[in-house]
Amino acid sequence: MKTLREGLNRILNRISDRNGTGRSLTKADELVLLLTGGGKRHLLRLQPGRLFHSNLGKVQHDELIDLPYGTTVYSHLGHALLLLEPSLDDLMTRIKRNTQIVFPKDAAMIVRRLNLRAGSRVVEAGTGSGALTIALAWAVAPSGRVFSYEIREDHIEAARSNLEKMGLLKYVELHSASILEGFEQEGVDALALDLRTPWVFLEQAHRALRPGGFFAALVPTTNQVSELLQGLEKTGFADIAVEEVLVRGYKPVPERLRPDDTMVGHTVFIISARPIVDAENPGRWLSEERKRFEARKILEERVAEEESKRASQPSGKRHSRPRLP
Repeated sequence: MKTLREGLNRILNRISDRNGTGRSLTKADELVLLLTGGGKRHLLRLQPGRLFHSNLGKVQHDELIDLPYGTTVYSHLGHALLLLEPSLDDLMTRIKRNTQIVFPKDAAMIVRRLNLRAGSRVVEAGTGSGALTIALAWAVAPSGRVFSYEIREDHIEAARSNLEKMGLLKYVELHSASILEGFEQEGVDALALDLRTPWVFLEQAHRALRPGGFFAALVPTTNQVSELLQGLEKTGFADIAVEEVLVRGYKPVPERLRPDDTMVGHTVFIISARPIVDAENPGRWLSEERKRFEARKILEERVAEEESKRASQPSGKRHSRPRLP
């Protein structure tokens, strides 16, 4: 280990200051990732005096503190492990869960659709185990705030524990409360609903958001999407979009590049929208596809009405079908 330290000290002399944009060295009480040659990923918090155990052997936490990220370390059995800074994917997928979590691929799209950045104020309803909460807090830190609502106390405690382990609890306010009467916050920048019936809470969401803010909801089935779309149109939302995220990995072999045998397919639909103020005609902001569908419905109703009139007339007095506009 002494030889390794001497080599690392030479590396440290060449590491430039990263001005807080990243971490160069591991520190005590920080989360790190150990990657094995077989691709297994182990997330652990460095604590002096503790041991990391795996089927590849043991590693002293003290030997991992104050090392550069990207360093190869060895277990007491001589197996190599790669010391890395955990990614957001690692944090989200390795939490203790008592609910189905939001996949990182979906969380990335939600953060994008909510237009989140450092300093944003975002409300979340449906905390669950806190996977999406982690992504939201990661996006708005260090000057932003996440206000997360959950009615089940056991979910709140699980999310609190996960956020604390990830070092993100200081950016989150957890509310053990129903949102039927609305949210405590007003004028927030963004709002996300991870609920079974999000269309029930659209009035509350509209009141909490600033005009022109950013809204997103996630549901797994098409009938839920249809209910939500109808609710959004009636509640003063525009710029409505429905998306799903499919991720296909490829085997990173230069001479034999091809897709993985499995892929992460459909998980949820992501519906995004913007709250608007248009007392005269909010329907003018519907999508062109929606307007064309409404026009076809009106035309079909007029045709049916004319057919009904013709059918009710005596056979000798029926007129030819009028030309419709």
